[in-house]
Amino acid sequence: MSTEVIVVGAGPTGLMLGCELALAGVRTLIVERRHAPQPNSRALTLHPRSVELMDLRGLAPRFLGHGRTVPGWHFAGLDTQLDFTALDTRHGYTLFIPQARTETLLEERARELGVEILRGHEVVGVRQDAEGVEVDVRGPEGEQTVRARYVVGCDGGRSSAREAAGVGFPGTDETMTGILGDFAIVDRNDPALQRARARGVLIVPLDGNITRFVCIDPARMRVSAHEPVTLDEFRTSLRSLCGSDCGIDEPRWLSRFGNATRLAERYRAGRILLAGDAAHIHFPAGGQGLNTGLQDAMNLGWKLAAEVHGWAPPGLLDSYDTERRPAGQAVTENTEVQTLLAELTLVDQYARPAAALRDLIDELLGMEVVNRRLAGRVSALDTGYPPAGANADALIGRRMPDIGLTAAASNATRANELLLHGRFALLDFAGDEALRPAVEAGWAERVHTVTVTQHDDHPELEGVTEVLVRPDGHVAWASRSSDTDARRTGRTAALADWAGLPKDALPTPRSGA
Repeated sequence: MSTEVIVVGAGPTGLMLGCELALAGVRTLIVERRHAPQPNSRALTLHPRSVELMDLRGLAPRFLGHGRTVPGWHFAGLDTQLDFTALDTRHGYTLFIPQARTETLLEERARELGVEILRGHEVVGVRQDAEGVEVDVRGPEGEQTVRARYVVGCDGGRSSAREAAGVGFPGTDETMTGILGDFAIVDRNDPALQRARARGVLIVPLDGNITRFVCIDPARMRVSAHEPVTLDEFRTSLRSLCGSDCGIDEPRWLSRFGNATRLAERYRAGRILLAGDAAHIHFPAGGQGLNTGLQDAMNLGWKLAAEVHGWAPPGLLDSYDTERRPAGQAVTENTEVQTLLAELTLVDQYARPAAALRDLIDELLGMEVVNRRLAGRVSALDTGYPPAGANADALIGRRMPDIGLTAAASNATRANELLLHGRFALLDFAGDEALRPAVEAGWAERVHTVTVTQHDDHPELEGVTEVLVRPDGHVAWASRSSDTDARRTGRTAALADWAGLPKDALPTPRSGA
């Protein structure tokens, strides 16, 4: 078995990473201990940034065809919703799509790209040296050892890859748990359904005429997340919360979840890297966990591919930790805030001041600037990576706006369409006619270069004459200079620093080239 990267875990994060690596030409093996895909869906949503990531790879239509869009979202279950439609994106909504369907679509794409997926195989040992990593895999036919250049743990909160790498997972233990249940039978005429919603019980219709209930029962919220949920318990909790069990019966899935919150001390330990729940766990407030994992995978994929192919500039792979760990920390912190608001409301001695605090935050959410700020955080559209240098352009590190455009010798009509193949995109807004033919000769494998002849106005792009966009859709470099030589100097440095193109090997455009 010949592979360059082993991904441990075939959840959304692992599958997304497998797609990104294979798109970049990396031989990838995904090892998953489950024999079949998980039929139950803990997560139910893709937030705006995650839909944008699918759009960057031409996958958005697949996902949109299997879900429904919801324009608003909640913060801590407050009445005033976050308005995603007001954000700067073509995808100003949450896509309601069960996790099982997301995994199915990602697995289909991974297999299309040639990713090998071993199900029913468990990683039982991981050892790394200076040249690679050995992974002991136990499957139906016994145990085998597979060697690869790198291993990425996408294997959840109890990650064996993280343990093998010796990476700490500090944080807080659970102080509160909730329960969820998917039921085939519900009394839809029971007036208690409305009371249940008013008492904070989340009721969600799923495919196949299944209804999901999610609730936190003050009388049961200290029960360990490891204790199984029973139908009788669920009925008792609903009666306590809303006076009726709402006629629930024939449970398809019952689960308990807690608010344990942990963040890996580092996302890279030599040749072992971590992503998704292996790197961060938290209460499912705001539905951000799966989405954060997809964004980890998008950030890591092209960087790890560059390292495997031997052209990664110094520090590129380490930038995965420096960029994504703060993003993971931000998510754990805002979910802790949301969880605290919920927990305090349920504790008798804090119920009154907690209710007042919730009312205050709900009122603040009615202010456009506050709503937009929190919507940006929960949707991950405000995620930016700090640029190097005090005088760096403000656009660097941020998402490239998906502007409409007309580009010479290109069928693309939007900026996102320039990134379908996972390469860098160099957009020339100044019309340097000598640029494209010269750079395509030497850079085409890593950089897709286009001369933009027309484009939509956008405040962040005012005065921009050239921009280099990373494969994950974030801006690596931008110039607002009208001086051709200055732009070329900056461009050469940026391509060397990000795409690993040696400065002395870069072609120099000449008039008439």
